[in-house]
This record gives sequence, structure tokens and C-alpha cells, in this order.
Amino acid sequence: MPMDATTSGTPTIQYHNINDQPVTVTAIVAVPVSTYQRNQRHCFGDLIPGEFPLATNPSIVLHVLTACNLDPQDLAKLEATCSFFRQPANFPPDNELSISELAALDMCQKRAIFKPMAPEERQDLKQRCGGSWKLVLRFLLAGEACCRRERSQAIAGPGHSIAVTSNGAVYSFGSNSSGQLGHGTTEEEWRPRQIRSLRGIRIIQAAAGPGRTMLISDAGRVYAFGKDSFGEAEYGAQGSKMVTTPQLVESLKNIFVVQAVIGNFFTAVLSREGRVYTFSWGNDGRIGHQTEPNDVEPHPLLGALENIPVVQIAAGYCYLLALACHPSGMSVYSVGCGLGGKLGHGSRTDEKYPRLIEQFQLLNLQPMVVAAGAWHAAVVGRDGRVCTWGWGRYGCLGHGNEECESVPKVVEALSKVKAVNVATGDYTTFVVSDEGDVYSFGCGESASLGHNAAADEQGNRHVNVLSPELVTSLKEVKERVVQISLTNSIYWNAHTFALTESGKLYAFGAGDKGQLGMELVNNQSERGNPERVDVDLR
Repeated sequence: MPMDATTSGTPTIQYHNINDQPVTVTAIVAVPVSTYQRNQRHCFGDLIPGEFPLATNPSIVLHVLTACNLDPQDLAKLEATCSFFRQPANFPPDNELSISELAALDMCQKRAIFKPMAPEERQDLKQRCGGSWKLVLRFLLAGEACCRRERSQAIAGPGHSIAVTSNGAVYSFGSNSSGQLGHGTTEEEWRPRQIRSLRGIRIIQAAAGPGRTMLISDAGRVYAFGKDSFGEAEYGAQGSKMVTTPQLVESLKNIFVVQAVIGNFFTAVLSREGRVYTFSWGNDGRIGHQTEPNDVEPHPLLGALENIPVVQIAAGYCYLLALACHPSGMSVYSVGCGLGGKLGHGSRTDEKYPRLIEQFQLLNLQPMVVAAGAWHAAVVGRDGRVCTWGWGRYGCLGHGNEECESVPKVVEALSKVKAVNVATGDYTTFVVSDEGDVYSFGCGESASLGHNAAADEQGNRHVNVLSPELVTSLKEVKERVVQISLTNSIYWNAHTFALTESGKLYAFGAGDKGQLGMELVNNQSERGNPERVDVDLR
């Protein structure tokens, strides 16, 4: 039987608890009588009142479930409350699958990273996610939500910037001393310039580090340019070779990559199956494997996450966060340097292998987005709560003080805000609400918080913010903000991007290298208020 309701014949939709009523025909003249046989009202199962009444037309039900893009949790609730949704539906490609499982599979097949997977790869992913297509769908949707896959995005890197349109075109601007803009030169660019050599290649993700850029295509290929090193520190010795145009990373050609992050001393990538691979990190096993700083081969992240799919990774100063998708829910793992308590385990000790941050279970919070600043971290929960932890200098944790927190702590000042995204940098934090409002707190240097405070008695305009404050200057653009990106570097002055729902990009903060995408006049080195960047990211 075909799945599409449009090819399933004339549907006979009847309702279980409607009794037959006599029809008065005195006012009806020459009404044609249908010649097809009327089906008896019935349900699959034991005919208990309340059973789903469309069981005689499961193809219609499947069509509706798929077209409505139901949440995986909703599909699971249908199975739990009605036996019709638990029974084998006798539909291809697997006659044993229930209607809910088939709907989840159909919705998986709409996802860009799932479409090209071979049947055996799909089955492997299903088992890795917990043996259910509903869990696979949750894994795919979670990755899309927190990483903006297939959508426009802007990256505020250390001194240079990357902007990706919804069609996959890439623009770069700012500092270019190592060729990190990808134009074949080392000259700075003060206006967004498209990387022409990438024409014909659709880019879906970008990462920017000190003097280095990485781009990921919709085919899972990784292109890198700038400093030729995966483990370069901000100002390190290695990476003397420069690559000024995008080059395919050969060591990753057998891994379908969906995300890359560049941390200090290491690089990490995430595969579409949810496996994490790392490059470099030194030779004392800091991430569970022995490697040299200039290593160019990816190493699987060993330990607790080997058999748990990861939907997002985030890198800070010498540490890595991973948002994992368990059958029972979402969780966060951390590994690396524990200075300042930024690993979230209640101590400041290092972790060589990924370790579960247990505090979220105590807070009854389901993590949905993770962000790793240089020295602090943040998470947005499914219920919209925001947690921060790590080094609290300049108020970057938003708790009204500058104290460190070694375990995640809810930002109470945002209790009336439902957050959907969070971004962190060097002692700065931004939160985006479900209404598109933006809040920021932390270090006010370079005007990167967007508050454009009035000068104090000493003429200082860079005021630190200890608790979340609404960025009122972004309210003036009269559009919902959907993404914030800010510089995550301890050596570069920070700048910030705000991307709106319609694809408009606004920038503020440091712009001395052209990283804002606009010319500065009168010896200015920064912008205090958001200003529109001349690039359309729709």
C-alpha cells in the first residue's frame, strides 16, 4: 500500500463514537446514491472505546504525521497512549515499523545530512542513537537547532570574519596576515568579499581561529586555509606555512563532517554520525591520545562518548564541550583544562577523557545548546533557562559578581526570559530570547557588549556588566535576532555580529583590521552601536 494519501484511493473516514441516525429525506430531491460499499466502523485492536478511528486508512494518518513535522517526543506520546500507533503498519521499507516510526523515518529523509547516507549507514546511525527512528530524528533536529546547519550564519573570529549565506556562498573580511580570508593574498579586506574559488561548492558550516579558517560543505568535505596547523596556539611557533586559498583537508576525506571548532592548541570536528575527532593537543595525552602538536591526522575522542552520538561541540581555551544525545535525554560532557572550574565538575582539575557534567540532572535541565568561552561556558536548556560556569571575571557569568563557579549555575536574572541561544567569548556572554531580544554581560572592552555606555569621570566608555542587560541598540533594528557570534580569543579585541531573521547582519565592537566589514573614519578603532554590514545572507 502506498504511503502517500493522494494515491490511496477514496478515503472512508468514520468516527468510532458517532451513532447512526435516521435521515429525513422530505426536502431532498434526486440525491444520487453512492454505489460503493460502506465499510463497517471498526478499529484495529480489541475495539476498546477510544481506539484511533482511522485505522482503516493508515496511509492518511502517516501522511498527516509526516506533513505536520511532529516532534519526536510527540510521536513517542502517540505510541504510549494508543495501540494503533504501536502496531506494525505493513508499509515499506520495513513492514514491521509502526506508523510513528515510519513518520519519523520519513522526516529523517528530509534532512540534508541524512539523504545521502547508504542504507547500512542509516541502520548504523539508528543503532547508535538507541534503535529507534524517533531517536535518530531527535538527534538530527537537535544538531540543526544548535548549529544553524543549512542556514545563514556569521562568525566573528580573532581579527577576521566569515559570513555564510543560506545558499552556501562564503564572504570573508578583516585581518589576513596568514591568508585566512581565502582570496589568494595576505591583504586585509575592509568589506565583505566572496571567496570565488568556492563557487559550485555549498558551504553549511564555518569556524574561525587565530589566523585560520575552516569551512564544511554539504557533502561533508572540509576546506582549510590560513596557518597550516591544527594545533597552533594564538602566537605559536608552528604553522609557518601559509595557505591562502581553500584547500581540501585530505586526512578528513573519509569522514563526513558536519561541524568544526578551533580551540587553543587543538582542532576538533564532528561527524554526521555524532563521532568527535581531534587534532593535535600536545604529546602528553591531554585528550586521551598521544599525539604531536603538528599532527594532521584526526583521532577519535576516546572514553565515554565513543558510543554516544554527539550533536554539537564547542571549544574554548584548552578545553572541549560536547552536547550528547542519550536515549533518555540530552547531556553535556567536558574534557581538557579545568582552570577556573570551566569543565563544570566542581573542581579545577584537568580531564583527559570526556566526563559527564552531572549538575544538569540535579537542576532538572535538558541542555539544548552549549557555548565555550575562553575561560567560561554556558548552556541553554529546553525550558529556556540559561546556566553559566567557569571563571567569573568581569561578570561574564551573569550572577551579579565576579566569582568563579565550578558547576553550572542558573542565571536567575534571566528567569523571566526564555532563551533559545547563547554565545560566549573572552569573558563575555550573549543570550538570545525566543522573541529575538538580546542580552549581554561581562567585559565591556572594545564596546563588544553593544550597550554603548556613556563615558565615566575618567572618560572610560568600556563598562563591565555583572548581570544580563538588554541590548537596546539591537531593538532599534526592528527585527528578531536569530544568531549572535562574538570573538573567542584572549589576544584579540572582540567584535560581535547579530544576524536577523531576514538575513541582515549587524556588527559592533573592535574594527581596527576591517573585521566589522565596514570602513572606520576619524581614527576610530571600534563601533559602539550595531551597524549594518553590506552583505545579504538570505
